[in-house]
Amino acid sequence: MNARGKFRYTLLLAGSLCTAAPSFAAEPAETVETRISRLEKELAELKALVGNKPAAAATADTQTAPVKKADTATPVTLSTTSGANVQFYGFARFDASYDTNPISPGNVAFWALPENGRNDSEWNLTAGATRIGMNISGPDTESLKLSGNIEFDFLTSVSTENNQAPRLRHGYVKAYWPASDFSILAGQTWDVVSSLIPFVDDPALMWDAGNIGSRHPQVRLTKGFSTGNKGRLEVAVAASRTIGDRTAYQTLALQNDTGKDAAIPSIQGRVAFSEPLIVKNQPATVAISGHYGQEEWDTNSTGSYKTLDSWSCNLELSMPLCEKILLAGEYFTGSNLDDYFGGIGQGVNSAVASNPKEIRAQGGWGALKYTINPVTSVSLGAGVDDPNDKDLAAGARSRNQSIFANVITKITPNFILGLQLSDWKTDYKNAAGSDALRAQSSLTYKF
Repeated sequence: MNARGKFRYTLLLAGSLCTAAPSFAAEPAETVETRISRLEKELAELKALVGNKPAAAATADTQTAPVKKADTATPVTLSTTSGANVQFYGFARFDASYDTNPISPGNVAFWALPENGRNDSEWNLTAGATRIGMNISGPDTESLKLSGNIEFDFLTSVSTENNQAPRLRHGYVKAYWPASDFSILAGQTWDVVSSLIPFVDDPALMWDAGNIGSRHPQVRLTKGFSTGNKGRLEVAVAASRTIGDRTAYQTLALQNDTGKDAAIPSIQGRVAFSEPLIVKNQPATVAISGHYGQEEWDTNSTGSYKTLDSWSCNLELSMPLCEKILLAGEYFTGSNLDDYFGGIGQGVNSAVASNPKEIRAQGGWGALKYTINPVTSVSLGAGVDDPNDKDLAAGARSRNQSIFANVITKITPNFILGLQLSDWKTDYKNAAGSDALRAQSSLTYKF
């Protein structure tokens, strides 16, 4: 230690003794070793504080020296008293859209509303897609890995446009045994069925326009199997909450949720195979999935009811065509799919309250994504949802299709710009159809 260091150490030791003197009578005496250890720690903290202070003036050499590029920020991770690690993430997002005719519900796009003989364009501005979440992990054992996720956004219709309430997107715990490639998940997250997400910039993800699958509370079991050097077969099954329509007898307080009244939860299943086919180290995935559930509809005020089925069968394909081009799409068929954003939001025809009927539907979506460079990609795709006209009441939505093109670019790694143009066409049974052109932009600041 040089002379300056010894002098600083002596001053620090004397000051620490003086400030600690009043408390000596009330606290147990420190041993010499403990006191030296504490003082050395304080000295290290003082050196770090002095070293972090900016210089009073820069020399000519430092003024001309090149500035080092800032390192990429790393996610903030906290450790809890239980030993679990919590990593915070999210983004602030602003969406602006212009529609040549009204699109329901407005901030996001589901279907074009009836024109009613008028041309009525509209603007929508929202920050509701802003999101905040926490990834949770550990503490692990030699054989078990624990993880979880809690995530919220503000895309909800239960509040006003400038006072939006938070909405739970995900809230689950997952236990994974790596040696057997087996996991148990409990909580709310994405459905097992139709697991792909279209390459759209709209937060509605082409729901009611060819893409089905939502988020539900569930208990899920997943087992993976190795099928060669790079192949993998995955089998998943889940029991999930059924959320049903409200019947015409809601005002009589007979039932509010026809899914809750059913005797069984919805059962979901999926089998997926992944392996690089065309592009090395980029696996293609082919999957088949489906679900079955029930709703119990009261048909009068004396306790009579009718059990209605909800089911789907779905195909998925994700295929890298080259290192920069990805082809993906899904097909679905089923009935009573409004809980999964199928049937253009129509699950049951309750025009005759004493005899409700399931609405059958089929559809799908397909899209191409071209990654120009690590920061910019362009996508083109289309989707259609086609309920069976025989199951619909007059005036119901009978067909819905959308064609989209977008470009998404990272201005910086944390600042993202999205631009999308989409064409919407919605038909109505025994009524005039509606067309709308939607121009949308988004600004996202990730953290």
